[in-house]
Amino acid sequence: MKRSFLPIMSFVFIVLLSSCGDNGTLNKNKGLKPDKFTGAKGEVKLITLDPGHFHAALVQKNMYDQINSEVFVYSPGGNDVEEHVKRILGYNSRAENPTVWFEKVYKGKDYLEKMLAEKRGNVVVVSGNNRIKADYIKRSVEAGYNVLSDKPMVITAAQFPLLEEAFQIAQSKGVLLYDIMTERFSVTTMIQRELSMIPEIFGKLEEGTEDKPAIEMVSVHYFYKNVSGNVLVRPAWFFDVNQQGEGIVDVTTHLVDLVQWESFPEQIIHKNEIQILKAKRWPTLFSQEEFKEVTHLDQFPGYLKDNVKADKLNVYANGEITYKIKGSVAKVTAIWNFKAGEGAGDTHYSIMCGSLATLEIRQGVEEKYDPTLYIQAAKGSDLNRFADNLERIVKTLPQSGLTIEKVGDSNWKVIIPAVLKVGHEAHFEQVTAKYLEYLKAGKLPDWEVPNMITKYYTTTSALQLAKEVQ
Repeated sequence: MKRSFLPIMSFVFIVLLSSCGDNGTLNKNKGLKPDKFTGAKGEVKLITLDPGHFHAALVQKNMYDQINSEVFVYSPGGNDVEEHVKRILGYNSRAENPTVWFEKVYKGKDYLEKMLAEKRGNVVVVSGNNRIKADYIKRSVEAGYNVLSDKPMVITAAQFPLLEEAFQIAQSKGVLLYDIMTERFSVTTMIQRELSMIPEIFGKLEEGTEDKPAIEMVSVHYFYKNVSGNVLVRPAWFFDVNQQGEGIVDVTTHLVDLVQWESFPEQIIHKNEIQILKAKRWPTLFSQEEFKEVTHLDQFPGYLKDNVKADKLNVYANGEITYKIKGSVAKVTAIWNFKAGEGAGDTHYSIMCGSLATLEIRQGVEEKYDPTLYIQAAKGSDLNRFADNLERIVKTLPQSGLTIEKVGDSNWKVIIPAVLKVGHEAHFEQVTAKYLEYLKAGKLPDWEVPNMITKYYTTTSALQLAKEVQ
């Protein structure tokens, strides 16, 4: 069987029969040497490893001066990589602001070994089957590659030590291992964080209780969705929690990250500052017809048969964690339904309780599914003084053009200019741009790595507890 690299540009298909030659970035006997990034045009050379999730393509939805237009893809083959290629071609051929990616796709059983041995790039993008992701990450950093990984990096407590080791290896090799936390770039979330850092508005974060947490977040997602203008075809393995991971370790990763990032900004959080109080999990049920609608497969594959009960596929996509973090109680919930109602989509709810005010993001029918931030002054507040302070401070926030509107005796909402509201897909460009800044600086912020470790300790420990008590 011939194995080849397939370059892909808009409307151009050229087959190159090739083994990867030396491009000068690797000494074959010593391993990949980390590049010193300067911000120069095209110096970042991407490798996409076994793309199986649409997030891999969203990293390339736009072009970046610092990233070379030639991208190498290593894959075992199959529908996952074909769907990835289609998405990149779609970006290259769109009428408005088309990209000019030149993809070279290698397919073969030895795809991982080829990627590790060859010298085609300096940043590996990992977004796909989560069962093998931790091994991909560890082996990539061992070879001296920087890694930009989709969440979750690990999905079980058994895998967690592998991730800790990967971060240690990355540090010793001088490369950056980073996960894609898009939710930090939601404008309502950023404003909520900014206001929580202002004592005269928020006061101090409350300790909270299990019944009334100081921080609570709920994320609702849907298996049927549109991505870049097309209905998403999900791989069948996405419905296998042994490959995708349960909801409590998947989407919940974003929520645990936001709890850390918003409530304790730029502070290092250690594992011993986390105490899991409660955790639970429950399934989303799928009929054969619903499964076919999102996978285009007529039957449940064999590896899902044990999860089919009364003709319904049970997918443990939902999870909830109540835990203490630095003495405050937080609660995070991830919910997956099949399809959103008319005009609806993925939603995010978040509340932070301070001694002087409550900051709440709602995205329901009343808000027309548009994330909206509300501020409620604490009981006994001097409301005139609070309103004056709030109006003055909102104008000084980094997000320009903000105003406030009173919606109750002690309630206000933040009015955000439409230009500041970008969708989930655009957040991938923002995360990638931030990662490029870190590459140029040669390091991540001091708190990022320990907090990534603590984040995955929280999610995997919670899953372990949820299974024990169920």
